[in-house]
Amino acid sequence: MLKKIIQVWKIKELRNKIFFVLGILIIFRIAAQIPISGVNVNALKNYFSNNQFLGLINIFTGGGMSNFSVVMLGIGPYITSSIIFQLLTMIIPSLEEMNKEEAGRQKINQYTRIATVPLAALQAYGMIALLQKTSRVPIITNLTLWKYFTMISTIVAGTMFLVWLGELITEKKIGNGISIMIFAGIVAGIPMSVAQKIATFDPTQITTLISFIVIAIITTTFIVYITEGQRNIPVSYARQVRGMKTYGGTESYLPLKVNQAGMIPIIFAISIIMFPPMIAQFMLRFHSQWILNLANFIIDNFRPGSLTYGVLYFILVVAFTYFYTAIIFHPNQIAENLQKQGAFIPGIRPGKMTEEFLAKTMHRIVFTGALFLGLVAILPLILQYITKDPTLTISGASLLIVVGVVIEIIKQIDSQLTMRDYEGF
Repeated sequence: MLKKIIQVWKIKELRNKIFFVLGILIIFRIAAQIPISGVNVNALKNYFSNNQFLGLINIFTGGGMSNFSVVMLGIGPYITSSIIFQLLTMIIPSLEEMNKEEAGRQKINQYTRIATVPLAALQAYGMIALLQKTSRVPIITNLTLWKYFTMISTIVAGTMFLVWLGELITEKKIGNGISIMIFAGIVAGIPMSVAQKIATFDPTQITTLISFIVIAIITTTFIVYITEGQRNIPVSYARQVRGMKTYGGTESYLPLKVNQAGMIPIIFAISIIMFPPMIAQFMLRFHSQWILNLANFIIDNFRPGSLTYGVLYFILVVAFTYFYTAIIFHPNQIAENLQKQGAFIPGIRPGKMTEEFLAKTMHRIVFTGALFLGLVAILPLILQYITKDPTLTISGASLLIVVGVVIEIIKQIDSQLTMRDYEGF
């Protein structure tokens, strides 16, 4: 590892790219600390500390939401827009055809950026309304129509600014810019969490703390193992004779990843499972007793840490893993492409039988991937139950993002080093 770091440091172009990415991340962290004017920041932080649902969202914005900063939404609206267009690409034939060509993919990316603007405006309005309706201490004072407009415009501009920064990072080919921005937001909260734990450390909890560290290491190792895990399907290419030359006759493999869906199922599940409590927060403002009882019932049963929350969260993650994998994995197209290339799976006939074999194999692999994502999602609840300490938790979703981004960065840097070796640098 040390040899690799030295090798990277010696290459000026690669070193400058890394410094550029670090500079962009510093700008992002500075922007996350700039609050929008007219907001009672202290009251806002107290409100977030007492609300587990908003605290969970705040993790993915790197703390920008609890500061009500200009980048309070992070790149959430862009991710939502990307997911929408991924689904539309699978449903609408014209978009599916566009996605097969580079120019078409660039157009879809442009549509994704455009759709981010109204989504960001809608989320900004919803967050402002939520704070106004559910907070007992005034967080935003003198909220006029003009102030609504300026706040929403600022928040939308902040989101698009982060999208632009993410694309600048992607251009450097060090990793996916959007993923790195999420990674930076998650990692930024670690020092404060560690400092708070040290300040309130109880010597009698030393055994629990050591157990927590061991569990964290094991969990990280498990996530790396599953993230990199894949089933290699052997593929043979038929030998073809053209004139005096022979082509083909080679052996290869088709990789099927265990975790095909990535983080998407967890994002879907969080969006759905947090919707009822958010509505219940609004319902607490009503004066009808049965509505208040219903709101309190929803809040009690859907709060993070409850059995209902954990079971429903796990089921949703597993269900969305199957759903999203079915959308992005097309065994019929793979079978068709293999047949066109004169390739076949040994022991399986090309065409329909290959399609059925791939679908059956993927179904078995997805079962493992779905259970993995489900366990990762409810990992904080399991740790709270074992340690009996709500402060000692590992966010499985956050850890999955961090591990995935680190692996991707390492692969990107390795590929650039390999390219330079081939080119004689």
